[in-house]
Amino acid sequence: MIRLSQEQASDYWEVEALYDLCFAPGREALSSYRLREGVAPVSPLCLTARDADGILAAAIRFWPVRVGGAEALLLGPIAVHPTRQGEGLGAALIRESLERARALGLARVMLVGDAPYYRRFGFEKLDAVEMPPPTNPDRVLGIALVPGAWDGVAGPVTRAA
Repeated sequence: MIRLSQEQASDYWEVEALYDLCFAPGREALSSYRLREGVAPVSPLCLTARDADGILAAAIRFWPVRVGGAEALLLGPIAVHPTRQGEGLGAALIRESLERARALGLARVMLVGDAPYYRRFGFEKLDAVEMPPPTNPDRVLGIALVPGAWDGVAGPVTRAA
């Protein structure tokens, strides 16, 4: 049995260790990390997945950003422990966090990722959104949590104020 819950302050270093395990060294050099520096994550959407013994199996975080003049959420990172991959934990975290974002009245979410994986959750390529380099524009994806939320939203992605 897996329990999804909001990440707590006491989870921070364990979640960071999971991200270190799952991502290449130097992950914090990615352009998406520049958008997170000095900005608090959106706590109600940052979730952990733990097994019955309380062992961390997966985690997801969200960050506020701006696209042009519009507010948006940046999903990521999301990670599943290598021994738990293939169990649907990443999908469960994505679905649960997106439902929580909808319930909070948030309009749009973006990420940098593989379109074939994220398409099943409703993410599509954002042609008019510019992530800081060196981001591959084909990997900039978004989902509208309310109809039309991405209509007319264009420009560079910047840190939230």
